[in-house]
Formats: sequence, structure tokens, C-alpha cells
Amino acid sequence: MKHWLVIPVFLSCGVVNLGAQTAPLKAKTAQTAAPQKPAALAAAPAAAVKIDPAKEADIRKLLELVGTKALFVQSVDEMSKSMKPLLTNSLPPGDYRGKLVDLFFAKFSSKMNVQHLLDMAVPIYDKHFSHQEVRSLIEFYQTPLGQKTVSTLPMLTAELQEEGRKWGEALGSESMQEVLAEHPDLLEAMTAAQQGAAPSTQ
Repeated sequence: MKHWLVIPVFLSCGVVNLGAQTAPLKAKTAQTAAPQKPAALAAAPAAAVKIDPAKEADIRKLLELVGTKALFVQSVDEMSKSMKPLLTNSLPPGDYRGKLVDLFFAKFSSKMNVQHLLDMAVPIYDKHFSHQEVRSLIEFYQTPLGQKTVSTLPMLTAELQEEGRKWGEALGSESMQEVLAEHPDLLEAMTAAQQGAAPSTQ
């Protein structure tokens, strides 16, 4: 019931890694690049596994019942908001960063194809669930409790993520204060580094 949680994790990993790729990209843009296949085609498996048509139809029905399309759009939006600061900070400082990051996410979003995501999900479901299990999941999600699960879990997950974020920040702040209190030499070194990095007021 938590299969959609993979979406933001999968996408955010790709965006985080982008910061580490900026240097190689600079070298590539200075050269004449050879034509490349679209990412969607490059990611496709060499030989697709044949899936029973009836089972595939039920898998797609299950994906529709759990609202995969809407969850995908929601996940991309949330991912963009959370990843923008990380991507910005991964780039060298400069006035260009805001525009570059905005243009990147606009381009990134334009390449998001919901149908391609669903097509990728089908063989994964086929691998992990029998046809009877898929049918049982369909039966569950068609019940009132199943429908409530579909409508409630995204909000529940968002609340848990927010509470987890606050808890993590509090633990991080507390841990840092304790480490600096236990190691005053590190506090002194950090303070000196901050003063040295501060811009001159003259």
C-alpha cells in the first residue's frame, strides 16, 4: 500500500546526483555531442518480459484504483520544492543559479511522462505479485476501507515526513551543540573559520 513512496525517492536521487555531474557536463557542452537516444528509450530493457494480457490489464486497473497518476504528479511537485534548495547549494555560487535551477525543473517536469511511469510499473508488479494477488488487491481497494486508504495515506505520509523532518532538525541541532560543548577546540576552530569567511565591511 506504500508503493508510491518509491516515486519521490527515485526522482530525488536523480536530482541530487545532478549536482555532482555539473563539472562533466561543462566539458561535454564544449564539444560536439553525438546524437543520443531519449532517456526513456535508453532506460528500456533490451528484451521485454512477456506478461499475460489479462494480468497486465488487472495490474493497470490496480494502478488506476490506487491513484498512481495523481500520486505521481503530487510527488513530483513535492520533490521539486524540497530538492530546489539542495540543487541550488550544490552549484557554484553566483546570480545565475536561481534561473538555472528554475529552468532545469521546468525542463525536468516537461519530460515527466505519467504513462511511461505506469508502463515501467507493470512488469515490476508482475514480478512481485501473482495474478491472484493482484486481483485480491483490486478487491481490497474497491472496498470502503480500500478507498479510504487511497485517499488518506498520501496525507498521512506527508504529515509523517514533516514530523520526521522537524524531529531530525531538533536532533541535529542538539547533537551539534553537545559535540561542540564536549570539544571546545572544534568550536574555536569553527568560529575562526566563520570569521575568516565573513565578507569585509570595509
